[in-house]
Amino acid sequence: MSGQPFVADQQLGWIRHLPPRLRDYALLARWDRPIGTWLLLLPCWWGLALAPGGDPATRLLHAALFTVGAVAMRGAGCTVNDLWDRDIDRQVARTRDRPLAAGRLRPRQAVVFFLLQSAVGLAVLLALPPTARWVALASVPLILLYPLAKRVTWWPQAVLGVTFNWGALVGWAAARGTLELPALLLYLAGVFWTLGYDTVYAHQDREDDRRVGVRSTALWLGAASRRWIAGFYAAMLLLLAAAGLAAGLGIAHLAALGVPAGLLVWHVRTVDLDDRVSCLRHFRFHREVGLAVLAAILLGRLLD
Repeated sequence: MSGQPFVADQQLGWIRHLPPRLRDYALLARWDRPIGTWLLLLPCWWGLALAPGGDPATRLLHAALFTVGAVAMRGAGCTVNDLWDRDIDRQVARTRDRPLAAGRLRPRQAVVFFLLQSAVGLAVLLALPPTARWVALASVPLILLYPLAKRVTWWPQAVLGVTFNWGALVGWAAARGTLELPALLLYLAGVFWTLGYDTVYAHQDREDDRRVGVRSTALWLGAASRRWIAGFYAAMLLLLAAAGLAAGLGIAHLAALGVPAGLLVWHVRTVDLDDRVSCLRHFRFHREVGLAVLAAILLGRLLD
């Protein structure tokens, strides 16, 4: 991959109009790259939509709260990640211009910013029903420790999946006041989804990761990655179908899952794991996959 075009870690967009210091905080929280927020938010909406019963107005309120919470906690998680990884980031072409790695922000400033974002997350947490509040709180250690995973395991993508899809449990708990089998199946589906798309994402950095000594499924699976990624998505789809059946959804949901299934087949067949640009483009494509899953759940609930 040494001769391939550099893929910028920053997609400035509207952020380029901010004053330089504010721009660095926005970059630290990845506000320039909303795909991560989408991938954190969508499982929350899945869980909320899959749960039967409930008042529609309350569901919409919870969906809005999850949106605010996803922006805040994704930003807080990225801030923690960059605090842990600032020395590694300086050695990786894609990440060396991040605000902490480049020295434009100091660790103390990042810690204060993390606390401010966490305060927003706490406000959202307190607005949720009690069971959902406790379920969400249980994810905090995962958010803090995930950045260490690449140092100790070849499967940091699995740790990210366990962390990033916690919202499926929170969404169900917000609607139902408890955790039940459909929520657990939906959560596992999300874990396998993340294993797939984040392995694709990790292929951008595999040479840099090998050089600096951090681990990933892209390095561990190597040439077999495409087959494993296909397997991860197959497991995801089976678990989505099982979650729908366990939640009382019928044939409409199963038929509608054909849309995300088709998107994933196209993705696996066309992504070039040796091309950084292709990996990034296909990673971002998973917002559409997640929205297709949400549409399948909503259709199944509407027609059940």
